[in-house]
Amino acid sequence: MLLKTFGWSFAVTALGLVAAVFYGGWTAFGIVAILSVLEISLSFDNAVVNAGILKKMNAFWQKIFLTVGILIAVFGMRLVFPVVIVAISAQLGPIEAVDLALTDKDRYQELVTDAHPAIAAFGGMFLLMIFLDFIFEDRDIKWLGWLERPLSRLGKVDMLSACIALIVLVIAAMTVATHAHQHGGAHVDKAETVLLAGIAGLITYMIVGGLSGHFEAKLEEEEEREHEQEETAARTGKPKSAVKLAGKAAFFMFLYLEVLDASFSFDGVIGAFAITNDIVLMALGLGIGAMYVRSLTVYLVRQGTLDDYVYLEHGAHYAIGALAVILLVTIQYEINEIVTGLIGVVLIGASFWSSVRRNRRIAEAEGKGDSSKAEISSGV
Repeated sequence: MLLKTFGWSFAVTALGLVAAVFYGGWTAFGIVAILSVLEISLSFDNAVVNAGILKKMNAFWQKIFLTVGILIAVFGMRLVFPVVIVAISAQLGPIEAVDLALTDKDRYQELVTDAHPAIAAFGGMFLLMIFLDFIFEDRDIKWLGWLERPLSRLGKVDMLSACIALIVLVIAAMTVATHAHQHGGAHVDKAETVLLAGIAGLITYMIVGGLSGHFEAKLEEEEEREHEQEETAARTGKPKSAVKLAGKAAFFMFLYLEVLDASFSFDGVIGAFAITNDIVLMALGLGIGAMYVRSLTVYLVRQGTLDDYVYLEHGAHYAIGALAVILLVTIQYEINEIVTGLIGVVLIGASFWSSVRRNRRIAEAEGKGDSSKAEISSGV
């Protein structure tokens, strides 16, 4: 099972590391290995969230995510995206941008760094909306009950997530503007860029997330209409399996997954410049890491890990919230990538441990014939 799921990742790792040695010797080998580990550590929460969405899709769309999706993730976001950012920010043609990336690496890194405020504002707002919509939703299973119960009550207020996200964006833009004013207006345009990019991130979330949610809701209505058929099938000893997302619903969910993956990859792409400004080594290292994130997503779906460890999804969304805040903070202040990675790992690790403890309590309650099992779902 493990080899079947991670086989392609192992193969890509071997090819990528060999290519690195031929390209730049053992130094390049070390850089690619470090970048791979960086990408995996920063994107573990991405895999958990992806798995929560992917398990709703049918087999066909799961394969699309793992084939077309991986091409978009590896080649699109880790290789093409940095070049496109440079082309737009420096007003260069695509061929000139590629030439710059290969021949003038210092200038290329400088241009990508200049584009960071727009990237961070877009990705930060997209991820912040995912986090806010999650914590404001009333769920049967709560991890941090003392926090999630009052937040779920607040979530009944319409458009609260969007209002909070916009307030956070305005604060970020004002911070940039204030800093620019204090330093003689050197970065006055940056505040406007942050505001526009952040609004673009918010609009993207609303369009893609709204469409996928709309078609998912339609599917749920269809499931309700088929409820009687399911009960009949269950009585005959052949329970009907849950309907998986297909057609338009799966297509928009696929788009949502790709935008989500893109938003997660922003910090990895920018963070990679702390290690190297060689576009080839970045693509190799981050591409290998992206393959493992995809394989881990499939593993979580096939093993039913999210069903067994119910707080993992909570931990991943809290990690998303932390990453969103970090991205917005890095518009103005530098934060080490190790800090970003560790916060995600700690939150997911804590949610996993809480899930293990919950499962033990349920097993003990069942062993004693305790009828208070439902109370255990309320979390910490």
